[in-house]
Amino acid sequence: MRPVHGKTEPVNIQLPSAPGTDDKATSLARPTQDEAEAAIRTLLLWAGDDPNREGLLDTPKRVAKAYREWFCGYEDDPVELLARSFEEVEGYDEMVVLRDIRLESMCEHHMCPIIGKAHVAYLPNGRVVGISKLARVVEAYGKRLQIQEKMTAQIANTLNDVLKPKGVAVVIEAVHQCMTTRGVHKTGVSMVTSRMLGAFRDDASTRREFMAMIQGTRGAGEG
Repeated sequence: MRPVHGKTEPVNIQLPSAPGTDDKATSLARPTQDEAEAAIRTLLLWAGDDPNREGLLDTPKRVAKAYREWFCGYEDDPVELLARSFEEVEGYDEMVVLRDIRLESMCEHHMCPIIGKAHVAYLPNGRVVGISKLARVVEAYGKRLQIQEKMTAQIANTLNDVLKPKGVAVVIEAVHQCMTTRGVHKTGVSMVTSRMLGAFRDDASTRREFMAMIQGTRGAGEG
């Protein structure tokens, strides 16, 4: 970071695409709005209802719009979100933790909601990033078709590759509605996944400190 008239300029980092990005999937041509709505009408027929009845006439349009919102993470590059970092931290090298980040995702196996929270931490190695960017990285990976294990690793690996900190920790607690509303119908069950890198993996005391900071968080999501 360079001082400019008593102020500082952020450092802009140029890095390759985020790890875990499926180039083949992202290169496929997006169907038109009309094609998407036609597919939704087909699903309504498959469910046993009449897409031409009054209550369902605008449903295909609404669902298509909802899909663009639920899966907006495909429009974001998590690496670019972290590209702007700051070096003037007065020597701060202690843990940075953002806990209880609301997580809304979608199971790639049944396209049912995954609702919960993420806890993200890193140990700075000379530079920090705006805390909102940590939440946005969670959002970018969450707003895609996902499995929780992969999403946890993607968030941690991206933070590690871009920020190059001394360590990264990610814990996700979530309720999977593919399990609560269908199949085994088990409510009140949440899934916990973690990814520890660097000091969080190698140093038990660092890992314990992080886990102590996120203890006491309850209610991973609504079943």
